[in-house]
Amino acid sequence: VRARCDLHATGTCSDRIYLDTRQQSRDLSVAILMDVSLSADSWIGGKRILDIEKEALITLATGLATCRDTFAIYTFTSRKRDYVRISEVKDFNDAFDARILRRITSLRPGYYTRMGAALRHTGKLLNHRTERHRLILLLTDGKPNDLDYYEGRYGIEDTRQAIVEARHAGLSVFGITIDRQAQDYFPYLFGRGGYAIVARPDRLSHVLPKIYRQLAQ
Repeated sequence: VRARCDLHATGTCSDRIYLDTRQQSRDLSVAILMDVSLSADSWIGGKRILDIEKEALITLATGLATCRDTFAIYTFTSRKRDYVRISEVKDFNDAFDARILRRITSLRPGYYTRMGAALRHTGKLLNHRTERHRLILLLTDGKPNDLDYYEGRYGIEDTRQAIVEARHAGLSVFGITIDRQAQDYFPYLFGRGGYAIVARPDRLSHVLPKIYRQLAQ
């Protein structure tokens, strides 16, 4: 079972395979939160950022479904404090099937990135889960920002506070970004061991499942 999960999640597996028909599952629930702000419509290396993220999300979700891990997928975008849109792509109880795949492939860029509000809402949803380990996995391509005072330092501090609140509530929070400038703010937001900066966005589909495997061990 572990070898099959490794193969689907990372593309590699051990040749030490033991077949067992018993269902094995981890006492873990994961909320994947993906930033679909306007910056995701930018292009890197001949590919649109949102398309890179969607490919990586599908790869990761396929691995999680194969390993029978409990997970949900949400996206977020905002336009000032009165419009923070968090969309459910997959609920914890949904099967990862063609319907969910269509939702992922149809994702479109939105507006801005009110990250703190999105994290708080996702944390509330995850708090209802009964699994022992609960993880928010945030995927983004830029720093927190919006049209109002959320731009700049306020957005950074609000996001950091949202992460602190989630961890105090017993949740794990891990951030993954493809922003090459993220070293300026990501360590401050997530703390040591709480984030990954992917220097090559074209490798995100390979890197993301490996990061998850380490977190889920």
